[in-house]
Amino acid sequence: MKMKRFWSLRLAVVFVLLLLGSAVLVTGASAGGSHEETRFRWDLINIDFTAGTISPGGHDSAIANDGSTITLTGKGTFVPGEGFGNHDVTGGGTWQTFDKSGNSTGSGTYKVTGFVSYTVFRGVPPPLKDLIGDPATARSGLAFLSIRYSDGSTGVLAVSCEQPGPPAIVPETVFEGIRVSKDLADYWNGTKPVPGVNGNRTLFHIVGED
Repeated sequence: MKMKRFWSLRLAVVFVLLLLGSAVLVTGASAGGSHEETRFRWDLINIDFTAGTISPGGHDSAIANDGSTITLTGKGTFVPGEGFGNHDVTGGGTWQTFDKSGNSTGSGTYKVTGFVSYTVFRGVPPPLKDLIGDPATARSGLAFLSIRYSDGSTGVLAVSCEQPGPPAIVPETVFEGIRVSKDLADYWNGTKPVPGVNGNRTLFHIVGED
């Protein structure tokens, strides 16, 4: 029975990902123009609250069902219009896992291997100096990317950015941070950003037209 439920769950996940892949062009276009040929950059950002700046090189964490955690750094690019499963992606970063007591259980690097989906919206940029790109190109949204870890395991990374905005633009379902899987470990629970403390924040930018 457990095996049947496991495969049923896997088939359901694949079905949902296929639906997301087919919907990405609609969601991208509805957010303010066609994004079929637009390249986006994603970052796990670093915020210096003293200097008032946003820069690359931040870290985000997520929590698994047993209380173990994973912390990632990373950045990269993708083109939503090329659709589900395309490999016109760049980027990656570092990973480190911890058991529920906080002891390190592994570390290394990871690489983005494919695109799953991206739904974009435009919130209000924070009142900080953006050292990554033009603040006018900053975007919020939810991206799913397939990744491969340096130890050979694979997973799916969810990068979510929640810039402030009216409820009609920013759904309550949107969160700030990451969720990620690593083989049989699903780090499905997030670590919320703490006001005035660096960490667990993300940002997207439009970086060009292909």
